[in-house]
Amino acid sequence: MTAVQTTPPPRLPMRDKTAARDRGWGGVSPMLTRLAAERATGVLVRERGTLHLAEGRVVHADSPAAPGLDVLLTARGTLDADAWRQALAETGDRHRAGHLLVDGGHLAQGVLELCRLTALYDAAYFALAPSSTPGRFRYGTEAGEDAGPAPTCGCPIPVAALERETLRRRDLLHRIWPDPATDEAPLTRAHRAVPPVATSRQRAVLAELDDVRTAADIARELGRPAFHTLVDVRRLAAAGVVSPRPPAPVEAPDPPKAPDPLAGIPADVTDPHVTLLKRLRDALEAL
Repeated sequence: MTAVQTTPPPRLPMRDKTAARDRGWGGVSPMLTRLAAERATGVLVRERGTLHLAEGRVVHADSPAAPGLDVLLTARGTLDADAWRQALAETGDRHRAGHLLVDGGHLAQGVLELCRLTALYDAAYFALAPSSTPGRFRYGTEAGEDAGPAPTCGCPIPVAALERETLRRRDLLHRIWPDPATDEAPLTRAHRAVPPVATSRQRAVLAELDDVRTAADIARELGRPAFHTLVDVRRLAAAGVVSPRPPAPVEAPDPPKAPDPLAGIPADVTDPHVTLLKRLRDALEAL
């Protein structure tokens, strides 16, 4: 038997895992990825929040859906609320207020940075949510009057790391309960015959349900990151304990009234036909 020598097939191209990791998972915000490559400085404004960049890295994030640094520091007793208000009044800026509190011994540097990073990742998750409107970027360290002074951060976050964490959080919520209806709607208890045993964190969430508060409202009440509250809410929804409040029933409008056949006829007219019409009208109205 004669062996036939053949040319081996070319090797398949291998993905550069290091480069892929540096780029992030992609697909979150192409504009943000481009700004990171440009090492841009300014404010990226999106539908559900803003991201502050310094030389292509994220140094701060804001979102109406996420509690800010002040809430995380003061709501659960880490810092006295009066001390925060005084520091904010002296500096006029929440970031400088944090440094002032550290310098004054009211707050440990590690606690400040931990809460700051927690607030950043929390707000960024919502700011990077899928949007129906395009984002816009304002270049510069002070990108407009509403943006305020450029925030400082001792640990700026690479865009790739922020995108990976955002996608990881999306995937986690989807695996817990794929229906996002409980994320933004007012929440109510679902009356289950035998509810499962709730954790202490879940019991705290359940105690805040009033058919009005949303998950974001509950997060502020509890002084917790909004994403962590979403995790608890989705687990409760998966267990059949929590559901979005049903919309209020829409009342049907009153049927239009029939035109008055005697409109415009003086009341003192004694014509027999008019008198008959008056009687008919009164009889119909009495039905």
